[in-house]
Amino acid sequence: MPTPPSPALGTRPHNLARILRLVHENGAQSRAALTEQTGLNRSTIADLVAELVRRGLVDERVPDVPGRVGRPSPVVTASARVVAIAVNPEVDAIEIAAVGLDRSILVRERLPNESLPTPDAVAEVIATRIAAWREGPLAAVRIEAVGIAVPGLVRSSDGVVRNAPHLGWIDVPLARRVQSATGIPTVVDNDATLGAIAEHRFGAGRGIDDIVYLNGGASGIGGGLIIHGAPVAGAGGYAGEFGQNRPRISADDDRRTADGVLESEVSRALLLAAVGLETADDETLDDELSTTDSPSVADEVTRQAHVLASALANAVNVLNPALVVLGGFLATIADLRAPQIEADVRALAMTESAEGLEIRPAALGADRLLIGAAELAFAAVLADPGGAEAQADAT
Repeated sequence: MPTPPSPALGTRPHNLARILRLVHENGAQSRAALTEQTGLNRSTIADLVAELVRRGLVDERVPDVPGRVGRPSPVVTASARVVAIAVNPEVDAIEIAAVGLDRSILVRERLPNESLPTPDAVAEVIATRIAAWREGPLAAVRIEAVGIAVPGLVRSSDGVVRNAPHLGWIDVPLARRVQSATGIPTVVDNDATLGAIAEHRFGAGRGIDDIVYLNGGASGIGGGLIIHGAPVAGAGGYAGEFGQNRPRISADDDRRTADGVLESEVSRALLLAAVGLETADDETLDDELSTTDSPSVADEVTRQAHVLASALANAVNVLNPALVVLGGFLATIADLRAPQIEADVRALAMTESAEGLEIRPAALGADRLLIGAAELAFAAVLADPGGAEAQADAT
Protein backbone atom coordinates (compact mmCIF):
# COMPACT_ATOMS: atom_id res chain seq x y z
CA MET A 1 0.00 0.00 0.00
CA PRO A 2 1.68 3.27 -1.05
CA THR A 3 2.00 5.80 1.75
CA PRO A 4 0.44 9.19 0.92
CA PRO A 5 2.78 12.14 1.43
CA SER A 6 2.55 13.58 4.92
CA PRO A 7 2.86 17.24 5.95
CA ALA A 8 6.24 18.42 7.18
CA LEU A 9 7.16 17.38 10.71
CA GLY A 10 6.05 19.83 13.39
CA THR A 11 3.74 21.85 11.15
CA ARG A 12 0.07 22.42 11.98
CA PRO A 13 -1.09 19.94 9.25
CA HIS A 14 1.30 17.35 10.68
CA ASN A 15 -0.07 17.84 14.19
CA LEU A 16 -3.64 17.56 12.90
CA ALA A 17 -2.69 14.23 11.33
CA ARG A 18 -1.10 13.06 14.61
CA ILE A 19 -4.25 13.78 16.59
CA LEU A 20 -6.54 12.16 14.02
CA ARG A 21 -4.42 9.02 13.78
CA LEU A 22 -4.23 8.66 17.55
CA VAL A 23 -8.00 8.64 17.99
CA HIS A 24 -8.51 6.52 14.87
CA GLU A 25 -6.06 3.80 15.91
CA ASN A 26 -6.39 3.95 19.71
CA GLY A 27 -10.03 4.86 20.17
CA ALA A 28 -11.49 7.60 22.34
CA GLN A 29 -8.88 9.84 23.96
CA SER A 30 -9.23 12.65 26.45
CA ARG A 31 -7.61 15.97 25.62
CA ALA A 32 -5.36 15.37 28.61
CA ALA A 33 -4.21 12.03 27.14
CA LEU A 34 -3.56 13.64 23.75
CA THR A 35 -1.52 16.35 25.46
CA GLU A 36 0.59 13.71 27.19
CA GLN A 37 1.10 11.56 24.09
CA THR A 38 2.03 14.38 21.71
CA GLY A 39 3.94 16.70 24.03
CA LEU A 40 1.91 19.64 22.74
CA ASN A 41 0.44 22.11 25.21
CA ARG A 42 -3.23 22.09 26.23
CA SER A 43 -4.22 25.17 24.26
CA THR A 44 -2.66 23.77 21.08
CA ILE A 45 -4.50 20.46 21.57
CA ALA A 46 -7.78 22.30 22.10
CA ASP A 47 -7.23 24.31 18.93
CA LEU A 48 -6.31 21.26 16.84
CA VAL A 49 -9.27 19.26 18.12
CA ALA A 50 -11.61 22.17 17.39
CA GLU A 51 -10.37 22.24 13.81
CA LEU A 52 -10.86 18.51 13.37
CA VAL A 53 -14.36 18.85 14.80
CA ARG A 54 -15.10 21.65 12.32
CA ARG A 55 -13.93 19.41 9.49
CA GLY A 56 -16.25 16.65 10.67
CA LEU A 57 -13.44 14.18 11.35
CA VAL A 58 -13.78 13.87 15.12
CA ASP A 59 -16.45 14.33 17.76
CA GLU A 60 -15.87 15.80 21.20
CA ARG A 61 -17.91 15.44 24.36
CA VAL A 62 -17.52 16.16 28.04
CA PRO A 63 -17.92 12.87 29.95
CA ASP A 64 -20.43 12.63 32.74
CA VAL A 65 -18.42 11.43 35.75
CA PRO A 66 -20.65 11.15 38.84
CA GLY A 67 -19.06 12.50 41.99
CA ARG A 68 -16.13 14.10 40.22
CA VAL A 69 -15.04 17.53 41.45
CA GLY A 70 -14.13 19.92 38.65
CA ARG A 71 -14.65 19.75 34.90
CA PRO A 72 -13.32 16.52 33.36
CA SER A 73 -11.14 16.61 30.25
CA PRO A 74 -13.24 16.43 27.06
CA VAL A 75 -13.08 13.10 25.21
CA VAL A 76 -12.25 13.03 21.50
CA THR A 77 -13.40 10.23 19.18
CA ALA A 78 -13.00 9.64 15.45
CA SER A 79 -16.25 10.29 13.62
CA ALA A 80 -18.55 7.44 12.61
CA ARG A 81 -20.07 9.82 10.04
CA VAL A 82 -16.94 9.77 7.88
CA VAL A 83 -16.89 6.37 6.19
CA ALA A 84 -14.98 4.22 3.76
CA ILE A 85 -16.65 1.71 1.48
CA ALA A 86 -14.65 -1.50 1.90
CA VAL A 87 -14.92 -4.28 -0.67
CA ASN A 88 -13.50 -7.80 -0.99
CA PRO A 89 -14.47 -9.47 -4.30
CA GLU A 90 -13.91 -13.23 -4.13
CA VAL A 91 -14.76 -16.20 -6.30
CA ASP A 92 -17.68 -17.23 -4.10
CA ALA A 93 -19.04 -13.86 -2.94
CA ILE A 94 -18.54 -10.11 -2.88
CA GLU A 95 -18.29 -8.67 0.62
CA ILE A 96 -18.97 -4.95 0.98
CA ALA A 97 -19.23 -2.77 4.06
CA ALA A 98 -19.31 0.83 5.19
CA VAL A 99 -16.65 1.36 7.86
CA GLY A 100 -16.55 4.48 10.00
CA LEU A 101 -13.42 6.43 10.78
CA ASP A 102 -13.99 5.18 14.34
CA ARG A 103 -13.72 1.62 12.89
CA SER A 104 -17.39 0.86 13.46
CA ILE A 105 -19.06 -1.16 10.71
CA LEU A 106 -22.23 0.72 9.86
CA VAL A 107 -23.55 -1.79 7.33
CA ARG A 108 -22.22 -4.97 5.78
CA GLU A 109 -23.41 -7.41 3.14
CA ARG A 110 -22.15 -10.68 1.69
CA LEU A 111 -23.45 -11.17 -1.83
CA PRO A 112 -22.93 -14.74 -3.13
CA ASN A 113 -21.83 -15.11 -6.75
CA GLU A 114 -23.63 -17.41 -9.17
CA SER A 115 -20.55 -17.30 -11.41
CA LEU A 116 -17.12 -15.67 -11.33
CA PRO A 117 -17.65 -11.91 -11.04
CA THR A 118 -16.30 -9.73 -13.83
CA PRO A 119 -14.65 -6.40 -13.02
CA ASP A 120 -17.62 -4.56 -14.53
CA ALA A 121 -20.02 -6.62 -12.42
CA VAL A 122 -18.05 -5.77 -9.27
CA ALA A 123 -18.11 -2.07 -10.16
CA GLU A 124 -21.86 -2.25 -10.73
CA VAL A 125 -22.47 -4.04 -7.42
CA ILE A 126 -20.48 -1.42 -5.53
CA ALA A 127 -22.29 1.45 -7.21
CA THR A 128 -25.70 -0.16 -6.62
CA ARG A 129 -25.08 -0.87 -2.94
CA ILE A 130 -23.75 2.64 -2.28
CA ALA A 131 -26.81 4.17 -3.95
CA ALA A 132 -29.13 2.01 -1.86
CA TRP A 133 -27.27 2.71 1.39
CA ARG A 134 -27.36 6.44 0.75
CA GLU A 135 -31.14 6.18 1.00
CA GLY A 136 -30.84 4.37 4.33
CA PRO A 137 -27.95 3.80 6.76
CA LEU A 138 -25.53 6.16 4.96
CA ALA A 139 -27.98 9.03 4.47
CA ALA A 140 -26.15 11.31 6.89
CA VAL A 141 -22.52 10.34 6.28
CA ARG A 142 -19.62 11.50 4.14
CA ILE A 143 -18.02 8.78 2.03
CA GLU A 144 -14.30 9.37 1.94
CA ALA A 145 -13.26 6.73 -0.60
CA VAL A 146 -13.73 3.16 -1.76
CA GLY A 147 -11.03 0.64 -0.79
CA ILE A 148 -10.91 -2.75 -2.50
CA ALA A 149 -9.00 -5.82 -1.28
CA VAL A 150 -8.39 -8.08 -4.30
CA PRO A 151 -7.10 -11.68 -4.13
CA GLY A 152 -4.36 -11.22 -6.70
CA LEU A 153 -1.38 -9.15 -7.81
CA VAL A 154 -2.22 -5.45 -7.73
CA ARG A 155 -0.08 -2.58 -8.97
CA SER A 156 -0.93 -0.44 -5.99
CA SER A 157 0.38 2.77 -7.54
CA ASP A 158 -2.62 2.98 -9.89
CA GLY A 159 -5.01 0.22 -8.78
CA VAL A 160 -4.46 -2.03 -11.80
CA VAL A 161 -5.08 -5.70 -11.03
CA ARG A 162 -2.22 -7.33 -12.92
CA ASN A 163 -3.29 -10.91 -12.26
CA ALA A 164 -6.09 -12.33 -10.11
CA PRO A 165 -5.87 -15.89 -11.43
CA HIS A 166 -8.83 -17.37 -9.58
CA LEU A 167 -11.07 -14.52 -10.71
CA GLY A 168 -9.66 -14.62 -14.24
CA TRP A 169 -8.68 -10.94 -14.23
CA ILE A 170 -5.60 -9.77 -16.13
CA ASP A 171 -4.43 -6.13 -16.28
CA VAL A 172 -7.76 -4.71 -15.13
CA PRO A 173 -7.82 -0.98 -14.23
CA LEU A 174 -10.22 -1.72 -11.39
CA ALA A 175 -9.73 1.52 -9.46
CA ARG A 176 -10.59 3.56 -12.54
CA ARG A 177 -13.66 1.45 -13.35
CA VAL A 178 -15.10 1.63 -9.84
CA GLN A 179 -14.40 5.34 -9.55
CA SER A 180 -16.16 5.90 -12.86
CA ALA A 181 -19.17 3.86 -11.71
CA THR A 182 -19.46 5.49 -8.29
CA GLY A 183 -17.99 8.97 -8.66
CA ILE A 184 -15.97 8.27 -5.50
CA PRO A 185 -12.15 8.13 -5.23
CA THR A 186 -11.13 4.47 -5.33
CA VAL A 187 -7.98 2.64 -4.27
CA VAL A 188 -7.10 -1.04 -4.71
CA ASP A 189 -4.50 -3.36 -3.20
CA ASN A 190 -3.84 -7.02 -2.52
CA ASP A 191 -6.16 -8.54 0.07
CA ALA A 192 -3.45 -10.19 2.18
CA THR A 193 -1.37 -7.00 2.23
CA LEU A 194 -4.38 -5.15 3.61
CA GLY A 195 -5.13 -7.97 6.05
CA ALA A 196 -1.58 -7.68 7.38
CA ILE A 197 -2.00 -3.93 7.89
CA ALA A 198 -5.32 -4.41 9.70
CA GLU A 199 -3.95 -7.09 12.03
CA HIS A 200 -0.83 -5.00 12.73
CA ARG A 201 -2.79 -1.87 13.62
CA PHE A 202 -5.79 -3.34 15.38
CA GLY A 203 -5.53 -7.12 15.74
CA ALA A 204 -3.20 -9.95 16.66
CA GLY A 205 -0.10 -8.01 15.62
CA ARG A 206 -0.80 -4.77 17.46
CA GLY A 207 2.40 -3.52 19.07
CA ILE A 208 4.60 -5.99 17.13
CA ASP A 209 6.67 -4.64 14.24
CA ASP A 210 7.97 -7.74 12.44
CA ILE A 211 5.09 -9.87 11.20
CA VAL A 212 4.39 -12.46 8.53
CA TYR A 213 0.69 -12.67 7.71
CA LEU A 214 -0.90 -15.45 5.66
CA ASN A 215 -4.47 -15.17 4.46
CA GLY A 216 -6.51 -18.22 3.49
CA GLY A 217 -9.51 -17.48 1.30
CA ALA A 218 -11.64 -18.90 -1.47
CA SER A 219 -9.00 -17.86 -4.01
CA GLY A 220 -6.13 -19.53 -2.20
CA ILE A 221 -3.36 -18.28 0.07
CA GLY A 222 -1.75 -14.85 -0.02
CA GLY A 223 0.59 -13.11 2.35
CA GLY A 224 1.58 -9.76 3.71
CA LEU A 225 4.72 -8.53 5.44
CA ILE A 226 5.27 -5.96 8.16
CA ILE A 227 8.98 -5.22 8.63
CA HIS A 228 10.13 -2.70 11.25
CA GLY A 229 6.53 -1.53 11.58
CA ALA A 230 5.95 -0.79 7.89
CA PRO A 231 4.21 -2.86 5.20
CA VAL A 232 6.60 -4.25 2.59
CA ALA A 233 5.17 -4.71 -0.89
CA GLY A 234 8.28 -5.23 -3.02
CA ALA A 235 9.44 -3.43 -6.16
CA GLY A 236 6.17 -3.79 -8.02
CA GLY A 237 3.82 -4.26 -5.09
CA TYR A 238 3.62 -8.03 -5.46
CA ALA A 239 5.53 -9.33 -2.42
CA GLY A 240 4.00 -11.91 -0.10
CA GLU A 241 2.72 -14.53 -2.53
CA PHE A 242 3.37 -17.41 -0.15
CA GLY A 243 0.61 -19.44 -1.75
CA GLN A 244 2.68 -19.79 -4.92
CA ASN A 245 5.71 -21.25 -3.13
CA ARG A 246 6.30 -24.98 -3.00
CA PRO A 247 6.42 -26.37 0.54
CA ARG A 248 8.81 -29.15 1.49
CA ILE A 249 6.69 -32.26 2.06
CA SER A 250 8.64 -35.22 3.40
CA ALA A 251 5.75 -37.64 4.01
CA ASP A 252 4.01 -39.00 0.94
CA ASP A 253 0.73 -39.22 2.84
CA ASP A 254 0.80 -35.43 3.28
CA ARG A 255 1.01 -34.79 -0.47
CA ARG A 256 -2.02 -34.19 -2.69
CA THR A 257 -0.23 -33.00 -5.85
CA ALA A 258 2.90 -34.14 -7.63
CA ASP A 259 4.67 -30.79 -7.35
CA GLY A 260 1.98 -28.44 -6.09
CA VAL A 261 2.23 -24.97 -4.64
CA LEU A 262 1.15 -24.29 -1.05
CA GLU A 263 -2.39 -23.21 -1.94
CA SER A 264 -2.93 -26.46 -3.84
CA GLU A 265 -1.92 -28.52 -0.81
CA VAL A 266 -3.47 -26.35 1.90
CA SER A 267 -6.86 -25.61 0.45
CA ARG A 268 -10.22 -24.27 1.56
CA ALA A 269 -11.84 -26.32 -1.21
CA LEU A 270 -10.36 -29.53 0.20
CA LEU A 271 -11.68 -28.66 3.67
CA LEU A 272 -15.14 -27.91 2.29
CA ALA A 273 -15.12 -31.23 0.48
CA ALA A 274 -14.05 -33.02 3.65
CA VAL A 275 -17.09 -31.72 5.57
CA GLY A 276 -19.42 -32.23 2.59
CA LEU A 277 -20.09 -28.58 1.71
CA GLU A 278 -19.95 -26.96 -1.72
CA THR A 279 -19.60 -23.44 -0.35
CA ALA A 280 -19.66 -21.66 3.01
CA ASP A 281 -18.46 -18.49 4.66
CA ASP A 282 -15.52 -18.63 7.07
CA GLU A 283 -17.72 -18.85 10.16
CA THR A 284 -19.70 -21.80 8.83
CA LEU A 285 -16.60 -23.69 7.76
CA ASP A 286 -14.96 -23.00 11.11
CA ASP A 287 -18.01 -24.33 12.94
CA GLU A 288 -18.13 -27.48 10.82
CA LEU A 289 -14.44 -28.23 11.30
CA SER A 290 -14.55 -27.47 15.00
CA THR A 291 -17.57 -29.63 15.85
CA THR A 292 -17.24 -32.65 13.58
CA ASP A 293 -16.25 -36.03 14.99
CA SER A 294 -15.30 -37.41 11.57
CA PRO A 295 -11.85 -39.09 11.55
CA SER A 296 -11.38 -38.27 7.86
CA VAL A 297 -11.99 -34.56 8.51
CA ALA A 298 -9.55 -34.64 11.42
CA ASP A 299 -6.96 -36.34 9.21
CA GLU A 300 -7.34 -33.68 6.52
CA VAL A 301 -6.94 -30.85 9.03
CA THR A 302 -3.85 -32.57 10.45
CA ARG A 303 -2.38 -33.08 6.97
CA GLN A 304 -2.91 -29.44 6.00
CA ALA A 305 -1.41 -28.30 9.30
CA HIS A 306 1.78 -30.29 8.59
CA VAL A 307 2.16 -28.77 5.12
CA LEU A 308 1.34 -25.27 6.36
CA ALA A 309 3.98 -25.57 9.06
CA SER A 310 6.64 -26.45 6.48
CA ALA A 311 5.83 -23.27 4.54
CA LEU A 312 5.88 -21.22 7.72
CA ALA A 313 9.28 -22.61 8.65
CA ASN A 314 10.66 -21.40 5.32
CA ALA A 315 9.24 -17.94 5.96
CA VAL A 316 10.71 -17.90 9.46
CA ASN A 317 14.14 -18.83 8.13
CA VAL A 318 14.06 -16.08 5.49
CA LEU A 319 12.39 -13.25 7.40
CA ASN A 320 12.94 -13.98 11.12
CA PRO A 321 9.61 -12.48 12.21
CA ALA A 322 8.50 -12.04 15.81
CA LEU A 323 4.98 -13.13 14.90
CA VAL A 324 3.13 -15.17 12.30
CA VAL A 325 -0.58 -14.33 11.95
CA LEU A 326 -2.94 -16.69 10.13
CA GLY A 327 -6.25 -15.45 8.74
CA GLY A 328 -9.31 -16.99 7.08
CA PHE A 329 -9.46 -20.78 7.01
CA LEU A 330 -5.79 -20.84 8.08
CA ALA A 331 -6.89 -19.34 11.40
CA THR A 332 -9.20 -22.32 11.90
CA ILE A 333 -6.35 -24.74 11.21
CA ALA A 334 -4.18 -22.75 13.63
CA ASP A 335 -6.86 -22.95 16.33
CA LEU A 336 -7.43 -26.68 15.87
CA ARG A 337 -3.78 -27.74 15.55
CA ALA A 338 -1.81 -25.06 17.43
CA PRO A 339 0.62 -27.35 19.33
CA GLN A 340 1.28 -29.42 16.20
CA ILE A 341 1.99 -26.38 14.01
CA GLU A 342 4.28 -24.80 16.59
CA ALA A 343 6.21 -28.04 17.08
CA ASP A 344 6.57 -28.60 13.34
CA VAL A 345 7.76 -25.04 12.69
CA ARG A 346 10.35 -25.25 15.45
CA ALA A 347 11.54 -28.62 14.18
CA LEU A 348 11.94 -27.38 10.61
CA ALA A 349 13.16 -23.80 11.12
CA MET A 350 16.60 -22.75 12.28
CA THR A 351 16.58 -22.64 16.06
CA GLU A 352 17.89 -19.08 16.21
CA SER A 353 15.32 -17.79 13.69
CA ALA A 354 12.45 -19.28 15.68
CA GLU A 355 13.54 -17.92 19.06
CA GLY A 356 10.69 -15.97 20.60
CA LEU A 357 8.41 -16.67 17.63
CA GLU A 358 4.65 -16.64 18.19
CA ILE A 359 1.98 -18.02 15.86
CA ARG A 360 -1.51 -16.58 16.30
CA PRO A 361 -4.84 -16.68 14.48
CA ALA A 362 -6.06 -13.35 13.14
CA ALA A 363 -7.87 -11.43 15.88
CA LEU A 364 -10.17 -9.49 13.55
CA GLY A 365 -11.77 -12.63 12.15
CA ALA A 366 -14.04 -12.10 9.17
CA ASP A 367 -13.58 -8.32 9.42
CA ARG A 368 -9.85 -8.33 8.73
CA LEU A 369 -9.90 -7.71 4.96
CA LEU A 370 -12.71 -5.15 5.16
CA ILE A 371 -10.90 -3.25 7.92
CA GLY A 372 -7.75 -3.40 5.80
CA ALA A 373 -9.59 -2.10 2.73
CA ALA A 374 -11.02 0.72 4.86
CA GLU A 375 -7.51 1.63 6.06
CA LEU A 376 -6.47 1.89 2.42
CA ALA A 377 -9.43 4.18 1.73
CA PHE A 378 -8.69 6.34 4.78
CA ALA A 379 -4.94 6.60 4.09
CA ALA A 380 -5.11 10.01 2.40
CA VAL A 381 -7.26 11.71 5.05
CA LEU A 382 -5.20 10.21 7.88
CA ALA A 383 -1.99 11.48 6.28
CA ASP A 384 -3.34 14.98 5.66
CA PRO A 385 -6.67 15.85 7.30
CA GLY A 386 -6.58 19.25 5.61
CA GLY A 387 -7.33 17.55 2.32
CA ALA A 388 -10.65 16.35 3.71
CA GLU A 389 -11.89 19.93 3.99
CA ALA A 390 -11.10 20.64 0.36
CA GLN A 391 -12.84 17.44 -0.70
CA ALA A 392 -15.91 18.21 1.43
CA ASP A 393 -16.13 21.72 -0.01
CA ALA A 394 -15.96 20.32 -3.55
CA THR A 395 -18.90 17.90 -3.03
